[in-house]
Amino acid sequence: MLLLHLFYCLFPDRVRAIYVDHQLQSVSAQWGEQVREYCTQLGVRCECVPVHVQSGNLEAEARNARYDAFKQHIQVNEVLVLAHHEQDQAETLLLNLLSGAGVSGLSAMKAIDCRDDLLIWRPFLRLSRERISQWTNTLNLPHVNDPTNLDTHYDRAWARSELWPILSSRFPHMQAAVARTALLMQDAEEILNDIVSNDLKLCVIANKLDLKKYQNLSSARQRQMLSVWLKAQGVYRPSYALVERLHQEVIYARADAQAALFCKPFWYVRFGDYVYQLSQTQYLAKKYDQIEASSLLKLKQNMSLDLLSGTFEVQRTQNIGLSSQIFERELLLNQRVGGEKVHLYGRVGHWPLKKAIQQAEIFPWLRHRVQILQSEGVILGVFTPHGFWLADSKFCEPCGWLPVLVQQ
Repeated sequence: MLLLHLFYCLFPDRVRAIYVDHQLQSVSAQWGEQVREYCTQLGVRCECVPVHVQSGNLEAEARNARYDAFKQHIQVNEVLVLAHHEQDQAETLLLNLLSGAGVSGLSAMKAIDCRDDLLIWRPFLRLSRERISQWTNTLNLPHVNDPTNLDTHYDRAWARSELWPILSSRFPHMQAAVARTALLMQDAEEILNDIVSNDLKLCVIANKLDLKKYQNLSSARQRQMLSVWLKAQGVYRPSYALVERLHQEVIYARADAQAALFCKPFWYVRFGDYVYQLSQTQYLAKKYDQIEASSLLKLKQNMSLDLLSGTFEVQRTQNIGLSSQIFERELLLNQRVGGEKVHLYGRVGHWPLKKAIQQAEIFPWLRHRVQILQSEGVILGVFTPHGFWLADSKFCEPCGWLPVLVQQ
């Protein structure tokens, strides 16, 4: 309420209020009406927004619901101004410390911050709760003391009621010192972010981690870079345990192991000398693809084929290709099942198709998209995510026709 009063005095025609009703207390709607009435007196626009808080960690889910409401109602070129104060800052740092947070967690809240496309300003971060209460009473502003602030079931309320008096009795300036530590940690985080950003540019290209370059970094830089990479577009960094799992279960897995780890919303998958960051749809493509064991088709000049491995166009080639005789035939397209041997054009003898796929480095999670084109038991070629592989057969001729991959 002090923040609302202050910004009305500073920007009477440019401020509006949003009251988020978490609907966790029977009187929460009445508090919203109190805010609305005061805004009406000031001539400030006010929105009361009820939200549904998901089950789980109540404090975290309430915060998520609140910020979702802010994102939905914020307008272009607006700044979200919040009334977090010095004690909030100190509590955040200590609670993050007790949960095992690193530099990012110990940075606590920034005075000016960006979160999910919200530009946030916290002008009260260096103002004590006592001073805020004093000014509120002096100005005779309507306000509410939330009873959950005294409910020690919640970590923050416990820290405020139980821990704070003990620490303050021993260290009278503890709160300001802890809040100052957060500022120092923000400087450290900014420096660390510069280093991590450079490491990411060096080691990660197109969502692919180059393990040879990665292994040239120190262990500390590896952990920090992985932590940021796993965070992706999330708000919070993953736990230390999750970073270690990526190390042990994926990065240091055998080179021939199909190692994978899920860290919402991505899968992290080892293949050769790289770890790939894949969406659920990419990694579980076999689950989502419409797969038929076999189907019939007829090829035509310049026709387009939409297959599992991509879109192909039948084009004339200056090199060896398929004879135009095949245009008159009904061809069979079979799903690869394993154990097939193919005499690929330009190679000597029949090769296991599995070996050819491995040499071509087709990702294991895409190998179900490989399909074999046949005519009367003769293999004409193989459709793969890397293109069409021509087989040596009686249907090959110079300046023939080939399906060319035009889109994966």
